Amino acid sequence: MASADQLKALFKSHLDGDEQHFYSVAMQVAAHEARKGHGKLAEELRALIDEAKRRSGPKQPTPISRPRGELAGLLAASYPKGRLADMVLDTVLEEKIQRVIREQRHAARILAHGLAPRRKLLLVGPPGTGKTMTASVLAGELGLPLFQVRLDGLITKLMGETAAKLRQIFEATGQTKGVYFFDEFDAIGSQRGLANDVGEIRRVLNSFLQMIEQDQSHSLILAATNHAEILDHALFRRFDDVLHYQLPEQDQSAALLRARLTRYAGKGVAWKHLAETAAGLSYAELTRAADEVIKEAVMQQREEVSEAEIQMALEERRRLMARLYQVV
Repeated sequence: MASADQLKALFKSHLDGDEQHFYSVAMQVAAHEARKGHGKLAEELRALIDEAKRRSGPKQPTPISRPRGELAGLLAASYPKGRLADMVLDTVLEEKIQRVIREQRHAARILAHGLAPRRKLLLVGPPGTGKTMTASVLAGELGLPLFQVRLDGLITKLMGETAAKLRQIFEATGQTKGVYFFDEFDAIGSQRGLANDVGEIRRVLNSFLQMIEQDQSHSLILAATNHAEILDHALFRRFDDVLHYQLPEQDQSAALLRARLTRYAGKGVAWKHLAETAAGLSYAELTRAADEVIKEAVMQQREEVSEAEIQMALEERRRLMARLYQVV
């Protein structure tokens, strides 16, 4: 027989319209009956769950629940449509993201066996390498809303206020299933004891460590940083997986440029040669250079761009980034 907690969870998920959680709890009940030796009942329950999923048809996207009140200043909600196929990634990173998607799609089955799907992810790497896009792609692939944490609304100078706001965000993860994205995470996750550290930030980090460890929601929690070296070491073991992002290699640069420009480029474009020119540029910078070439062609009402134009745009982007890093 289902426990009192499981019965309450079934009713609550039904009232909340959280179909995924409802199926998850139902599978837990079936697994519990199987462990008690009630094999026939367990099979009947699983068959009913499978039939309910079949009748519900294609899964409809989870409606965006717009943050209200104080949460409106803490979370920016959107409904991305991105897909993993839109990204150009190295094989290892792509496989890791595919594994997260796969585990989320089979979350009910995993939970029924007393296990947990990956859902707390730390994304580390240079700017423009795909961390933010990964958050959008996970939301798009899983049909979930993306809630981006507004650091300007989260971090305040008042003692204790930031931790209180952080608690509101973690409470929201349990109330509305989605992808919750902490960008520039080093702002709150830097090592305790750094020379420029202040007491309030230490308290915020301690609060985050406690809250993410206690979080039992079904939402995905993503944190991204360009500066993994300054993150507090205690953070790493709180995440289910760490995804490492790097600047694109030559083959990846060529693939991105080809995908972005193939509709406009003339025949015989040497993509590998262009990728050599693009060495050192991030995925975001390559995309911007390609878009500049397309915009120029559109304004001039041309349907084709030349290899020389693409190379010029890449060289301009490299000069711009070189000046930027000199300033920094």
